[in-house]
Amino acid sequence: MSDTIERSETHATFVIERSYAAPVDAVWHALSDNDARRHWFGGGDDFDEEEWSHDFRVDGKATESGRWHDGPRSRFVSTYTDIVEHERMVYTYDMWVDDRHMSTSLTTITLEPEGDGTLLTFTEQAVHLDGLDTVEGREEGTRGLLDALGAYVTGGSR
Repeated sequence: MSDTIERSETHATFVIERSYAAPVDAVWHALSDNDARRHWFGGGDDFDEEEWSHDFRVDGKATESGRWHDGPRSRFVSTYTDIVEHERMVYTYDMWVDDRHMSTSLTTITLEPEGDGTLLTFTEQAVHLDGLDTVEGREEGTRGLLDALGAYVTGGSR
């Protein structure tokens, strides 16, 4: 195996919509509150957490790092750039795997009332670096997180 890194960049955008049977304020709370977010966001039982922080304000940062059981170490670091309460949040984030920078993303989450529930629209624009991640893998992982969010806000488990 070679130690040479083959440099590459793949740019991609994806949009995921989710309808939740929970009001906007409940979904907003799950996204913004430290304790609530910790219940649904992240690796769960398959992840040995090493660092966790979440400062939900413009210019606030969030960090989660640790190791997947018998797998790679990952690190997620984000910065909130725009927050309109109960309507929109925008943040940038970087991800690393085993100390190699795998991507930088710009994410926008919007919430709209939908009857008694909420329509969440998640838009991510990213650059995936050096073949360490795939667009399909990132979208699949995001769908899993949004499913966990939905289970949390409707009273299910993670």
